[in-house]
Amino acid sequence: MKVNELTGAALDWAVTMALGLGEYWDTDDYSSNWALAGPIIERECIELVLDGWGAWNAAIRGGDKDDLAHGPTPLVAAMRCYVASQLGDEVNVPEELK
Repeated sequence: MKVNELTGAALDWAVTMALGLGEYWDTDDYSSNWALAGPIIERECIELVLDGWGAWNAAIRGGDKDDLAHGPTPLVAAMRCYVASQLGDEVNVPEELK
């Protein structure tokens, strides 16, 4: 799946994979829980900006390229951005999470 299309459990699973905790994945809600996502946003210096149409844009700047993502909430945008920075623009999500 394209990272910019991930939502809910599929996005949370992808964040867990990006963190290298795949075998321990349960139901951590990175895409809706600031207590879980906040440290990732801070550590990775993820920039969040609300665009003029009510969507959120997230960016990690630097390295070989900027990683960019968007979403309906700041956490969804930020977690998509983090996943893209670690795993690329597409991930193989288990069928049961699609």
